[in-house]
Amino acid sequence: MKKFKFSNLYLILVFIMLYVPIIYLIAYSFSKGDSMSNFHGFTWAHYQELFADTRMIQIVIDTLLLALLSSLIATVIGTLGALAIQRTSRPVIKNTVLSLNNILMVSPDVIIGASFLIFFTALKVPLGFLSVLMSHIAFSIPIVVLMVLPKLQEMRQTMLDAARDLGSTTTQVLTRVIMPFITPGILSGFFMAFTYSLDDFAVTFFVTGNGFQTLAVEIYARARQGISLEINALSGVMFVFALLLVVGYYFIQQGAQSRKQKHKGGVVK
Repeated sequence: MKKFKFSNLYLILVFIMLYVPIIYLIAYSFSKGDSMSNFHGFTWAHYQELFADTRMIQIVIDTLLLALLSSLIATVIGTLGALAIQRTSRPVIKNTVLSLNNILMVSPDVIIGASFLIFFTALKVPLGFLSVLMSHIAFSIPIVVLMVLPKLQEMRQTMLDAARDLGSTTTQVLTRVIMPFITPGILSGFFMAFTYSLDDFAVTFFVTGNGFQTLAVEIYARARQGISLEINALSGVMFVFALLLVVGYYFIQQGAQSRKQKHKGGVVK
């Protein structure tokens, strides 16, 4: 009982440390003042200022577009990579590929960003949307592989053998057996890649050019000039957006689990 109460207290403290600063930041987005020193009364002025800032709106759109494109492409490549790794029969090759895949996960973002900058400079690739997109795809692929590969490892070989015995072709086995089974892992990889792309700063800071900015880099640039409560308002909007993503992902997962249970029930009958 004491252990149970202690664990609850620990979780409460963790959530307080995580969410109190966010709530504090968002609360001051409704303040009539120009700083976070004192709350001067409720107002929507900073949100009106945010939505009237065409540059910031364009940067938000560019950041969402970048995150969507990079996560989609990384999901496709990462899923194919996970399938290829799973089909590899030689342990040495499989372990080597997995080790190379994990390098980007454990390497510091500063090192990754500097490496991409040197790479693009050597190839004379102009810094801008394309360079940032390629970088985000590169560091998102390992995330997708790590999300999809465990689902492939959970899949029993008997399922594939049964599908082939029933006359399924290789394409049908892939599209009707393997893909539905690993869909939760694919969705997890997509959402993880999307969120990583949204909040990445270090890598993007190295490879972005003067003609293109992401939200993280723009907030950093504005914060150096002095904290504006417009940034608080933007933080509030992005927090709600992230919350909607989490809720949407939850319902997608619940739908996938319910379909899986119905499928099992049908098989039992």
